[in-house]
Amino acid sequence: MTTPHRLLRTPLGRLGIGALSLLALGGAFAAGQAWPEQAATSGRLLAAPHRDPIPPDEGSGLSPAGSCDQLLDHYVDHSLDQVTPWGWDHGPWYGVRRDLGMLDGVTELKAADSARASGPASPQSVTSSPTGTNVQEAGVDEPDVVKTNGTLLVRLDGDDLTTYDVSGARVRELSRLDLPGRPRGDSELLLVGNEVVVLSPGGVLPADDSPATLVRRVDLSDPAEPELLDEQEYSATLLSARAHGTTIRLVLGTGLPALDFVQPGGRFGEQQALRANREVVRRSSIEDWLLSVRDDGGEPGQLAGCEAMHLPEDFSGAGSVSVVGYDVSSPSSRDVVGVAAQTSTAYSATDRLYLATWAGWGGWGGGWDGWPVPDLWDRPCCPGIGGPVAELGDGVSDLHAFALSGTDASYVGSGEVEGAVADRWSMDSADGVLRVAVGPTAETGNFNSVVTFAEEDGRLVERGRVDRLGVDEDIKSVRWFDDLAIVVTFRQIDPLYAIDLTDPLRPRLLGELKIPGFSEYLHPIGDDQLLGLGTDADRRGRSRGGQAAVFDISDLSAPERVSQLGYGRTRTALAAQDPRQFTWLADRRTALTVVSSWGGRGGGTGWVSVLEVGPAGGLSNTMVRAAYGSGDIGSVRTLPLPDGRVVLSAEGDARFLTW
Repeated sequence: MTTPHRLLRTPLGRLGIGALSLLALGGAFAAGQAWPEQAATSGRLLAAPHRDPIPPDEGSGLSPAGSCDQLLDHYVDHSLDQVTPWGWDHGPWYGVRRDLGMLDGVTELKAADSARASGPASPQSVTSSPTGTNVQEAGVDEPDVVKTNGTLLVRLDGDDLTTYDVSGARVRELSRLDLPGRPRGDSELLLVGNEVVVLSPGGVLPADDSPATLVRRVDLSDPAEPELLDEQEYSATLLSARAHGTTIRLVLGTGLPALDFVQPGGRFGEQQALRANREVVRRSSIEDWLLSVRDDGGEPGQLAGCEAMHLPEDFSGAGSVSVVGYDVSSPSSRDVVGVAAQTSTAYSATDRLYLATWAGWGGWGGGWDGWPVPDLWDRPCCPGIGGPVAELGDGVSDLHAFALSGTDASYVGSGEVEGAVADRWSMDSADGVLRVAVGPTAETGNFNSVVTFAEEDGRLVERGRVDRLGVDEDIKSVRWFDDLAIVVTFRQIDPLYAIDLTDPLRPRLLGELKIPGFSEYLHPIGDDQLLGLGTDADRRGRSRGGQAAVFDISDLSAPERVSQLGYGRTRTALAAQDPRQFTWLADRRTALTVVSSWGGRGGGTGWVSVLEVGPAGGLSNTMVRAAYGSGDIGSVRTLPLPDGRVVLSAEGDARFLTW
């Protein structure tokens, strides 16, 4: 069971009132029935007539590439219209900005195994992963700039890998290793046993600005003497990295290849250059299109054969996505499966991996000017990602499912959904059912939806849906439980509303509440309570800065906000942008979240907000200064240890947090 969470950066300004929807999910999924539509209007909800599920589209599936010639023909035929007299229409790269991870972790939440007779089970309190990171899925670890095993702390600061002993009365530095290579941005790491996997954008290959991912493995058997074991360089952008036990799984994306195009000038006019460049594409080889890898500085070679690639029945972008799995001890022994499509959305559950293609303009945005961006480097990226994707604006997102077993990922089936799947937080898997929150596109109305899919005969078949969520509103956050979804939507004036969907044929309005501002991050804290972090606003929709709030959902017919604490106009709760900057200490009923404050002259200070939550949901706050400057503030982390202490990682060092 997972707890995906949708994060959006919203300009501070006119914000208004937020809406929170509670959807019971379990009953309909188990029965395989369709959800009736929900008709939402400003201030009240109406039950709509029953709606049958949409049948699967025969054009959304994948089939293995029969040969390298077939695969090459697919790439060439579908990319010729991207050629201009100057080369590719929007540049060749599946590129991203050169810094790692913004929105890469929300703690898994496990609701009760069965719903109460009156409705869905209430959420229980959850804490960080064993490595100290607030992750999306229990048992699936995610990269971060710092990790711990309870006695050892490992952190990255640029290319310096530093180890600390955190078992004593004070944090003690053990070693500092200067990693080789030339990463083009900040790195992150995974900690698996005594080994660290360091993930970096760019590296020793190539001299130009083409996308590349450098993966280095460090042995920490003696943490005072860390040893670099090996490295691999992939000619692709890293979309996602996960650790499933000792299995490392990478999702890598490649776009249009760098070819020897000509440009107008001299003896080439525009039409001549266009014809010449199209001929360059026709004469390209399969090696130009497929991902390559270099092990330990050797010669680069093709990552996998053409037989590992799958072709979509409908064109999904002139690029490819490769899923690479290997045991952490054997990084050169890889299992690979690929799709000849372009996407930046990959969601990993414990036993499934899902890819979603982009549906086109509309919906939640997600990157620079609305372009989707990879979750690991989840920041605005270069325009090159838009070239082939921009032609795909049909308003429909393709979904592809892969079964995970050890290092292998095998194709299971595909489906499609009308609407935009903004990012991995929009998806959740529970009891064999995929649940997806989608925003509006040209194929939908001006509302959001939650749609469910089951695997049947090589297809992801739609089984149920709730439509008309937040008419004319944006989804600000989604929290998934076993049988409950909490959806926060927003516009200038909105209600907080609760919908009981335990009986899929008889949805009913349980209650509503109008609240100023909205929560962009929600965390279950037990006792039928949720802690929300986001933006405060007055009744006219004007921002009053960051806020924390506690919601009581013990009675789903009357959810209420029981407390609220404002940080001030110049302060922002950063868990709304990066959930890894949040920690819940269940034994103390205390939340730790990083807050930034900015002065009128541009200077910034990072704080740890220590929020103590009383039994009834009351909030008290202590602010602990942690860092100065935007770069340092973004890397502040709080890591809980088994003995109850908390390590603060900030400003290039680590110490125990006290308050």
